[in-house]
Parts: sequence; C-alpha cells; structure tokens
Amino acid sequence: DFYQLLSITKDASAAEIKIAYHRALLLFHPDKTSRARRDHAHLSENTKGFSISLIKEAYLTLSTPDLRARYDSSQKRLPSGPRPAQVISLEEFEEEVGGGDEDDAWYYKCRCGGIYRITSGEMEKGHHLVGCNSCSEAIWVGYELQE
Repeated sequence: DFYQLLSITKDASAAEIKIAYHRALLLFHPDKTSRARRDHAHLSENTKGFSISLIKEAYLTLSTPDLRARYDSSQKRLPSGPRPAQVISLEEFEEEVGGGDEDDAWYYKCRCGGIYRITSGEMEKGHHLVGCNSCSEAIWVGYELQE
C-alpha cells in the first residue's frame, strides 16, 4: 500500500505527500540510514522490505492526480476477505444428501470439527473461498465448471 509506505493518510495533500516522500527516501539513503531510522523509528517499521524504486513509484503515483485516482480505484477492487489456509479439491468433498429444490451441496470437515460447505449455486457465481461454520478458518475450493 503506497499510503502505508509513505506513512500518510488517504486524504493527504500534495505537500504532505512530498514531505513523506523525502522522509522515506532518507530512511533508505545508504549514508543516512542509521540516523534516519533512529530519528523516525515508528516510520521504519512501516517501510521494512521496501526499496527506493518502490518509494519513487509511490510518490509518482500519489502526486499525480489521475494516477492517484486510478490507484485508489484499483485498491478498492482488491479482495480484502480472509486468506485461505489451504487449497482443497472439490473431489475431496463429500456430496451432501438432500433433496428438494435446493442447490446441490458438498462439505468437507474442518480440523476444528466444523464443516466447510459449498453449493452449486456458489460455484456458478465463481466463489472459491469458503469459511468454516465453527471457526475462522477459510479454504480455497478448487473446481472447474462444466459447460
């Protein structure tokens, strides 16, 4: 996240972005790294693993209004749900015996004793991420739709 990299809020002004950019560059300048990190220890925690080129890209993107608008739009489209613990093939699921007008359903037992359940309707909509009905664990269900 470019905002986190520069330690600014999403409504930061152009001046605030420029100040944050220079501050972030100082954190990574080889001759000033130790002093800058000591003076801004709270910032260096947010920027671990980032490079000068990424800081420059963040500044260019956030300081150019149309690039910033596109970046903000792309960030809103990113999935923000749970991260799956593992990928399980639908072949490993058991078909739920039922009847009536409901969608076909499959289930898989979670290590907590709960179940993961997916229906044919969910699969037709392209859903792969399924949460356990008893804990916070989620899995990615692997399947291919038949035409």
